[in-house]
Amino acid sequence: MPLAALHYPLTTNHYLLPTMQYEVEQKFPVADMRALETKLIALGAEISPPHSEVDLYFAHPSRDFAETDEALRIRRKGTECFITYKGPKIDQTTKTRRELELPLEAESFEGWTRLLQALGFAPVAEVRKSRRKAEIPWQDRQVEGSLDDVEGVGTFFELELIVDEGQIEAAKACLASLADALELAEGERRSYLELLLECS
Repeated sequence: MPLAALHYPLTTNHYLLPTMQYEVEQKFPVADMRALETKLIALGAEISPPHSEVDLYFAHPSRDFAETDEALRIRRKGTECFITYKGPKIDQTTKTRRELELPLEAESFEGWTRLLQALGFAPVAEVRKSRRKAEIPWQDRQVEGSLDDVEGVGTFFELELIVDEGQIEAAKACLASLADALELAEGERRSYLELLLECS
């Protein structure tokens, strides 16, 4: 076989990228978690026991994620591990953005950290939190809630739906309605990483 036949330009048909979904999220600082839990239970929510999460965030070698409003992290959650890319937020009121999350082998946390560093990505900071998940039935959806106690930052509650692009507006309306029912106000658009860096 001629050598030239072994070197041909790849097209997008050779490697199909996974379809990115959108993370529609609202986050709120919470002073009284117990009162919030009572409201959630009244809505029929199921709240899980707490678990610990460690998120290691990375800086890109050739562009400033703080300016492009992107994020790359590796998360360790118990025996689970994930690598996640988050795109820029697409509106001025919620934290809606494209998200791609892939599972990793739990023991590969350090290995992936070394691989990303070898490619020029630099660790920025670790965000550590205790999280309880809440599955909340609302408007024929199961909304995911997170009751978070973030080290060095504070206590927060997140509402989240993962949807395709065509469902974004309906998901935003659903979360806004649920937030009103829970009497949540003063949404926080900054990430935990941004808040941690501002506090440090």
